Amino acid sequence: MDEHTNASGVDPPAEDVPGWRADEQRWEHATLRRAVVHGVRLYNSGAYHESHDCFEDEWYNYGRGTTESAFARGMVQVAAGAYKHFDFENDDGMRSLFETALQYLRAPPAQFYGVDLLDVRTTITNAMDDPAVLVGWQITVDGGRPEAGPDDYEYAEGLE
Repeated sequence: MDEHTNASGVDPPAEDVPGWRADEQRWEHATLRRAVVHGVRLYNSGAYHESHDCFEDEWYNYGRGTTESAFARGMVQVAAGAYKHFDFENDDGMRSLFETALQYLRAPPAQFYGVDLLDVRTTITNAMDDPAVLVGWQITVDGGRPEAGPDDYEYAEGLE
C-alpha cells in the first residue's frame, strides 16, 4: 500500500471486490475508493464536471502503467464525455473521449473498487453509435446507483 493513498473513514464494500483487502479489512487505496464513491454519485446526479474532478484528482496519485491509474483516467474520460454530450451537445467530442476511456478501462477487471466496469464499457461503446443511451443511465457501484448529496459536492469543491 502506498501511504499517500491511505485514508480513514472509508466504508467497506457490500461484498468482496477488487481493491478491498478482506484479510486486513481495508481498501488497498482508500483515497481511490473515496473518489469512486463521490465521483459516481456526482455522475449519477448529472454533475459530470464535478465527477470528472473527483477521478482526475485521484488519478494523479498513481504512476503510469498501474491498474489504478488506468481506471481513474478512464473514469475521467467517461465523465468528460458525458459532460461534452449533455452540457455542450458535442457528440464528436463525446465519442473521442469515450474511445480513450475504453482504452484505459481495458486493464481493470469487470468489477473494480465496486464499479461495474462491464456495464460502463458496454454503455459507452453503445453511446458512440447512439448517444441517446446515455439518457437516464447511471453508473453502478456496490450493486446500486447512488446519487449525490451535499457531502459529495463539498468533496468536489474541496479538490480545487
